[in-house]
Amino acid sequence: MGLRAMIVLGAVLSGVNLPALATTYDLPVKDSRIVGNLQYHMVKKGESMAQIAKQYDVGFLALMAANKGVDPFLPKAGYVLTIPSQIILPDVDYQGVVINLAELRLYYFEPNQHTVSVFPVGIGRIGRDTPVMKTAISQKRAHPTWTPPQSIRAEYEKKGKTLPAVVPAGPDNPLGNYALRLAYGDGTYLIHGTNKNFGIGLRVSSGCIRMEPKNIKWLFNQVHTGTKVRVINDPVKVSLEPDHHVYLEAHEPLTRSNGTKEHLVVPAELGWWLKEFNQSKSRSKAAIMAKNGVPVSVASRD
Repeated sequence: MGLRAMIVLGAVLSGVNLPALATTYDLPVKDSRIVGNLQYHMVKKGESMAQIAKQYDVGFLALMAANKGVDPFLPKAGYVLTIPSQIILPDVDYQGVVINLAELRLYYFEPNQHTVSVFPVGIGRIGRDTPVMKTAISQKRAHPTWTPPQSIRAEYEKKGKTLPAVVPAGPDNPLGNYALRLAYGDGTYLIHGTNKNFGIGLRVSSGCIRMEPKNIKWLFNQVHTGTKVRVINDPVKVSLEPDHHVYLEAHEPLTRSNGTKEHLVVPAELGWWLKEFNQSKSRSKAAIMAKNGVPVSVASRD
């Protein structure tokens, strides 16, 4: 058992909650794609999973998926939650900003630093889906104004609310204090902050990518116009690690606008490795069915 694991175990047994690990990790060693470590949190009386997700800077749905069956509003005091802070990196070039919609996570690969920073995000709700795209940051705006499109103003009108043509910067602006405009399409998609205390790690936006205020402030100061941005939708990730274990991380596929689930595509490499190691698909099938969003060892070389 490693030092970190022993500290975690001791903390859990003594009822002490560890502070969250930093969200910036060194990139893994050659031929590895796993970063971070699982953490554990003993629930205190009155805590909600939304509060705990915020404390550890993980998404609300991600925390629920890793702890299925736990009451998200009033988890039982003394229960030990798994914090999904170990991650298989997406199978993409380690450049710029990468957002995996199925994970509700944003990755930033800092140039020349050999590091990756990982953050939970909110994405477009059903009917206003955030699109898959390859694009770049076209504009940076601190203290942005918000010009709601006519479609959103019409939605508010149906609810008996009137949106102004332009919402000024300030505490009532849903974009928060920082916004990064994407060059995709007509430039309507943003990565931005929020003035609300909920929505991170959920499908709640009108198509933009929403971040915690402290996280968007950090990202805003790291990136520049022209930084590459890639939005993907990969609910299943697999990795053959240097220790010859195959790990699988499965997330719930997104629901389409018509109410159906998107088709769950399993990377072909998984079948190749299972065949090479002469192992059954039973563990990988169980992990895919569980969709708990944490890396699970599903095969290994004898």
